[in-house]
Amino acid sequence: MDFALPVELTQTLDDLDAFIEAEIAPLQAQDDNERFFDHRREWARTDFEAGGTPRREWEELLREMRRRADAAGWLRYALPKSVGGRDGSNLDMAVIREHLAHKGLGLHNDLQNESSVVGNFPFAHMLLAFATPEQVEEYMEPMLTGRARIGFGLTEPDHGSDATWMETRAVRDGDDWILNGAKRWNSGMHSATHDVVFARTSGDDGDGRGITAFFVPTDTPGFSVDFHWWTLNMPTDHAEVTLTDVRVPNSAVFGEEGLGLAVAQTFVHENRIRQAASGVGAGQFCIDRAVAYARERITFGAPLATRQAIQWPLVELQTEAEMLRGLVRKTAWELDRVPHMEISDKVSMCNYRANRFVCEAADRAMQVHGGLGYSRHTPFEHIYRHHRRYRITEGAEEIQMRKVAGYLFGFAGPNKIRS
Repeated sequence: MDFALPVELTQTLDDLDAFIEAEIAPLQAQDDNERFFDHRREWARTDFEAGGTPRREWEELLREMRRRADAAGWLRYALPKSVGGRDGSNLDMAVIREHLAHKGLGLHNDLQNESSVVGNFPFAHMLLAFATPEQVEEYMEPMLTGRARIGFGLTEPDHGSDATWMETRAVRDGDDWILNGAKRWNSGMHSATHDVVFARTSGDDGDGRGITAFFVPTDTPGFSVDFHWWTLNMPTDHAEVTLTDVRVPNSAVFGEEGLGLAVAQTFVHENRIRQAASGVGAGQFCIDRAVAYARERITFGAPLATRQAIQWPLVELQTEAEMLRGLVRKTAWELDRVPHMEISDKVSMCNYRANRFVCEAADRAMQVHGGLGYSRHTPFEHIYRHHRRYRITEGAEEIQMRKVAGYLFGFAGPNKIRS
């Protein structure tokens, strides 16, 4: 059994590093753009007077980074060649996402905004899997180039993981649909041109079928972005949205009527393995920085690194990093070879453990660095605040564990026990 990465993939990492060094690092260094990444980062990025949403200058910098990455052929790496990508595999993306996160904070890979020189485009995969040709034509290229932004409206004020109980409703009116309801944590709404809204169109509360996804232009009468929730990691792009008699044509239906949860599942499933890989990379960065500091920091006449109280917690974390790296890469490799639902439990294992690991690694790095670790002059508090949200979003860790339990005990999955 050969665990070595393919030669082509290691060369890709080298080429990617060369691009970052030549194009992205100089961009970060110019015009005091470092303010978005050093101790000033949260204030530099956030327009507190505009509801806590991202500052225009911050988003313009991210757009320029993405423009350069797209021009160099990196941004769409994981997408099919039919839309300008390079057919990057799940294994490729797992290794690349870990590699970029391991480099630390920087314009090359700012996960707070899901912004990276190698883009993660779950919406693109959703469009390819479920959209009509007309919808692909309307949304794909504008979304990839930033001329359009599409929000994701699934969670509601009273319904998060229990999405089958959502209260937003859509009813037919001739050739149109009329939507009424509310959404919470509706991402990207400070600049979104469209929102994918999930609404029940048939069936009963709790039914998996009967929920439909709709493309809704954000300037549609009755569509209201009420405010943005301030979060542990700022700026925020998570809005509270209400829909009051919002009318859309039947052509706005995204995927099959009544099968909208399949669209939603594609969104979250696509993200989970990549989030896990990023967690491994960011956690390893924290461990490496803590080890380096412990070796150089002298207290009571000796380096911190000589003390078991410092060594053993980092040994535990390094051991977990090695185990997680193997599981994430193996699972990504399998995702390239078998139907995703066959190993959905493995994806959940990767996700919840990696999200927890990176939070623990960031916390330990803070502790090893002492007062400096608590300050914003080191990156650990930012890493913790960012990755802490992933223990809730795209499926809380309890939901992920419930998925694993379902597969383990035969309540779900390919080995479900029929009664």
